[in-house]
Amino acid sequence: MEGWDPNTKSTLTQIPLLTMKAGPRDGASWTQRLKEEYKALIAYTSMNKSKDNDWFRISAANPEGTRWKGKCWYVHNLLKYEFDLQFDIPVTYPATAPELELPELDGKTEKMYRGGKICLTVHFKPLWAKNCPRFGIAHALCLGLAPWLAAEIPVLVDSGMIKHKDDVATSSES
Repeated sequence: MEGWDPNTKSTLTQIPLLTMKAGPRDGASWTQRLKEEYKALIAYTSMNKSKDNDWFRISAANPEGTRWKGKCWYVHNLLKYEFDLQFDIPVTYPATAPELELPELDGKTEKMYRGGKICLTVHFKPLWAKNCPRFGIAHALCLGLAPWLAAEIPVLVDSGMIKHKDDVATSSES
């Protein structure tokens, strides 16, 4: 964490690290890993809410905990931009990070590929590999999706690639 800004360090140290090195094919060990994942997500969500920095909602979309869906949002120029969020847990998890998808932004930025998956290769994947199996879904959101949104959404808005929902509704009424 050397060279990181103090806010990122503070946030990261409050997200519990995971201990179970188990993936979707590991039966009871995977169930234990999912419990750790939920504890970390609850801690991260609670921390965000206490700091008035609530920016996502996700939950498992299947009983096995291998498919996740939800919403994430980013506030730019006092306007909230909300997006569907989805991802699958890879069979090689936790050695391989999940590929976070924002399908409605597919094709709107070069920092995205294959069906709305955000590009995290250069910065996030080496960090994930170095911290396997201690990092989980909450860490992927904190260190992967949050910085991606902060870097990309203002550029997409300012370039006109995405519009606020109120702007879209107003232009379609005209």
